[in-house]
Amino acid sequence: MPSYNDEIHIHDHDEIVEDSNPTNNPEFADLLVSRRSILKGGAGLMTSAFFGGLSLSALAQPDAIKEHLKRPSKLKFSAVPHHMGEDMLVADGYRAEMILPMGTPIVDGVGEWTDDRMVLGESFKYRMGDNHDGMWFFGLKDGRYAPEVSERGLLAMNHEYTNPNLNPIENYTIDDPAAPKIYQKRRLASDVRREIHAHGVSVVELKRTPTGYELVKNSPFNKRYTSGTPTRLSGVAKGHDFVKTKIDPKGLSSVGINNQCGAGLSPWGTYLTTEENFLNVFARGADKHIIGDDNDKRAARYGLKENKIGDSSYSWHTPADGHQGEFDHWDVTAQQSSILATDDHRNTFNTFGYITEIDPFSPSSQAVKRTSLGRFAHENCAFAPPVENEPLVFYMGDDARGEYIYKFVSQAKWSNADIGKGLSAGDKYLDKGTLYAAVFHENGTGEWRELSKQNPLLSDFKDDAEIAIFARMAADKLGATKMDRPEWVSVSPVTQEVYVTLTNNSKRKQEDVNAANPRSYDGKGNKHGHIIRFAERQGQAGNQFVWDIYLFAAPHDKDEENLSGLTAENDLSAPDGLFFDPRGVLWIQTDDGAYTDTTNCMLLAALPNKVGDGTMITTSAGMTTHMGAFTTPDTLKRFFVGPKGCEVTGITMTPDCKALLINIQHPEGRFGAVKGGKTPRSATVVITKKDGGVILAESFA
Repeated sequence: MPSYNDEIHIHDHDEIVEDSNPTNNPEFADLLVSRRSILKGGAGLMTSAFFGGLSLSALAQPDAIKEHLKRPSKLKFSAVPHHMGEDMLVADGYRAEMILPMGTPIVDGVGEWTDDRMVLGESFKYRMGDNHDGMWFFGLKDGRYAPEVSERGLLAMNHEYTNPNLNPIENYTIDDPAAPKIYQKRRLASDVRREIHAHGVSVVELKRTPTGYELVKNSPFNKRYTSGTPTRLSGVAKGHDFVKTKIDPKGLSSVGINNQCGAGLSPWGTYLTTEENFLNVFARGADKHIIGDDNDKRAARYGLKENKIGDSSYSWHTPADGHQGEFDHWDVTAQQSSILATDDHRNTFNTFGYITEIDPFSPSSQAVKRTSLGRFAHENCAFAPPVENEPLVFYMGDDARGEYIYKFVSQAKWSNADIGKGLSAGDKYLDKGTLYAAVFHENGTGEWRELSKQNPLLSDFKDDAEIAIFARMAADKLGATKMDRPEWVSVSPVTQEVYVTLTNNSKRKQEDVNAANPRSYDGKGNKHGHIIRFAERQGQAGNQFVWDIYLFAAPHDKDEENLSGLTAENDLSAPDGLFFDPRGVLWIQTDDGAYTDTTNCMLLAALPNKVGDGTMITTSAGMTTHMGAFTTPDTLKRFFVGPKGCEVTGITMTPDCKALLINIQHPEGRFGAVKGGKTPRSATVVITKKDGGVILAESFA
């Protein structure tokens, strides 16, 4: 998520930062175990009964495994220092090559990007979008998914939102004093089209070069999915009354995809993208008297409040010079004359906020919104290693203040025969299953509570579709634990443990801390964030887990805040992107606003152990919690620092582990600018070893 200490800047003013959880849920939902009992025996519960001791060397892969898939026992590259320049730094022995900056044409017949930004809005249907984010590399051979191939592949990439520098500033609005007050700042249709099509997902073919990768222009696989590309609704909410709209009265589709943030792979080889801050493209006027209190509460729980129509971050509803009805659906105000929801666009809002599946190998197919995985501000989606004849399990975070962590367990049992079967496999595994929300108990255990009509606590919901569409409200009723903005989720291929970045929470008050979110400093809340992890106790599909805090982010020289033993080689703030590579190396990316007076955002490599390898600590806020083992530069080290002003985000690795791809979002200076230009652009960076070897090969020496 693009944040500067969880504030987002779009069109020169703050985007709405969601803070929509009004519940009085116990910040730490544990009514059975008192804090006193934890102090007496909680540490032993974690470290002995469940796991015992386990050294890092014990987690190493066996010698028989392929050389490039071995897990290093310690990190031996030289740490990149703090850096505040407009360029990027990578560890010695590596090169970082920029490719695919915003606006790059992916087919012939589309002009090159120009620094004056005067390109047709519609042309972004054929260009790389803005603000690159989550992505995945899919090996390609003979036109099919080939998970072992690295020489050629498809890169699926998110484009999260748009920066002010996308549109010429002088063309940003047209003053229209004769219009109603809420439309006096009308935007130009051409500029809104440019932004609509700069959102979404790009799928492009890449081929290996001596120094990295390059675009295969005009590949038949190159395609854009945007906020103007119709998508299919599938799963439990398909056809439900709450997703029936004026555009589709049957409730089978949505008008596009929006605010794609983190991403992931499916076990069968498709791309799972997300819809995170979808709230910010919609406007809503005063219509509570039409929709009633219940619907008003449903909208407000997702941040959509009435009388905000003139404050929409994007104002996509305002152009007067577009085609008739072209932009109407971005205004979701219920109309006075309406009787049915299908007479206006009020339900369009409910068709956003889903995990969305794309088959990169089938460019003729539509993207599919998988509604059974719940509707909220999805950051990303990560699956547990699949086991033949067992359900599939997917983990997700809701990136807003005080929101929850979820998992989805498929009804269908996994079959390896489904690898490569595209969206039909998605229909099988993602449309039927059970959604759960997480509760973290103070004694280091936790539980998953079921979001379905089978749960008597949710009897006031009409059906499972309503529960999925308003998953936040269902989780509220179940007492899910309010977290400090759950961002990326990743699952270790070595331990199967689940790691979640809790990036920060500027509104966390000292009196509201809990063991899973135990810090608040200087009246600025949890400004540096942390990473929580948990291990399932009854298999991935079970409902019990144990947890600890793997890492507290902090400046290394702030003793009160630096609880994880960080040094100048590995200190960080606002962990965000998170990725386990196939060897079990954890890569951590930052999106920071609290430490940028010392260093730009970064990428770190880590070698985590297991839940229960640490001890109990008490934070300066007086909260006792479970903490993982202290880090050292052998187990956590800064690998890359990006240019000034950027977020380092989006990450994937080629199957041979010889290339690591990351994204640079909203940079300052001239990073990504055309030759001789001044406008910075988001771009992808390909990191390779100068000797052509495996990433982190020096750690095996």
